[in-house]
Amino acid sequence: MACVVSWNCRGFRSKVCHNKDLIYEMHPVCIALQGTYLKPADIAKIKRYSLVRKDNENESGRASGRVALLVSHDTPSSVITLHTSFQAVAVRVMFSNLVTVCTLYLPPSTSVNDRDLNRLVDEFPTPFIIIGDFNGHSPLWGSKSTNLRGRQIEEFVNTHSLCLLNNGEDIYFHQRSRTFHSLDLALCTPSLAPYFNFRVGVDLRDSDHFPIFLDRGNVGSNDAQPAEASIPKSGLSFPKNRKPWWNKYCTDTNRDQRRAWNVFRRHPTSANQIAFQRAKSIARWARRKSERGYWIKFVPGINSSVTAKDMWDNVRRACGIYPEKRISCLQKNGQEVRNISEMVDVLAEAFASICSASNYTEPFLTHKNRTERIKLRFQTTKHISYNTIFELHTALYVY
Repeated sequence: MACVVSWNCRGFRSKVCHNKDLIYEMHPVCIALQGTYLKPADIAKIKRYSLVRKDNENESGRASGRVALLVSHDTPSSVITLHTSFQAVAVRVMFSNLVTVCTLYLPPSTSVNDRDLNRLVDEFPTPFIIIGDFNGHSPLWGSKSTNLRGRQIEEFVNTHSLCLLNNGEDIYFHQRSRTFHSLDLALCTPSLAPYFNFRVGVDLRDSDHFPIFLDRGNVGSNDAQPAEASIPKSGLSFPKNRKPWWNKYCTDTNRDQRRAWNVFRRHPTSANQIAFQRAKSIARWARRKSERGYWIKFVPGINSSVTAKDMWDNVRRACGIYPEKRISCLQKNGQEVRNISEMVDVLAEAFASICSASNYTEPFLTHKNRTERIKLRFQTTKHISYNTIFELHTALYVY
């Protein structure tokens, strides 16, 4: 399970299925996205995750760049308002303690002011993680050369005594030159460095950046084996949100795409690139055909013998929508509440406060008190039609 995922998706709406796959496979607390290409008017959402975004339109009206954070509803979090011109958003997320997670995108063609970068960091509550696409080259994170942006980031890391979590693996694939580079970085305050392991995904997922994963590793390897041998475990598992339209052909074409990519990655020739592009197109076509075929078969099967619950359950599963998990934590006066009975009390107090008469206006309260003092005079008998079991009589008569 990855706590944090970061990916330059190059289009949020066109990569929704891949974002859902990341959620299905990794169950991350949050996903930091760059290159979302969303306009302010665009509607974008993923079930069970909150979307914190910063959009952009260029002079021609086209969406460009921009960032977003997907945060799981199962984890307590709060949005941090940033006063910066950078393409960045941040949230505070509860791991074992509160951690600030910021996703940042620095375009390669835009100059970055050191003072603005330092001001951005000053807005973060500590400890924090900065993760995203920095577009800088430096041997510190695996590049073969250094550019101006790379030296600027090196100075930024040294100034704020940050830790670089990258392990030297390549993250970006340049299609024209068929070469690999490391442009995406994960930086954090020193107190967090021992608790996260950095790794790079093996699938581009129709982008030119690999997703990167920060896994939580708070138990050292020397302690892990004795702990597993002596401490009973309850069998941690996550729900498998299966896709009902996924079939063997989808599995086969997806496997062929991964094989073609692995060959091309080891031997980046033109022939291998063409083979990979062809396998990727076939896999995408297979998924779309299977999903469309599922809906074509599903719709005629809706009849009077199918209950509304079963019908909507199938519709939600096909759309990747699954039941929400229960609330795991609440906040009261800045303090966390995790005990179920205490959470019930907090909710009851909140609802009571909202529904309290103190929320009414003074004229309405006066009218309410005066009206409630009037005694109701209502006389009726059991022979009047609305006091009889007319609905039962009607049903028996029709039968």
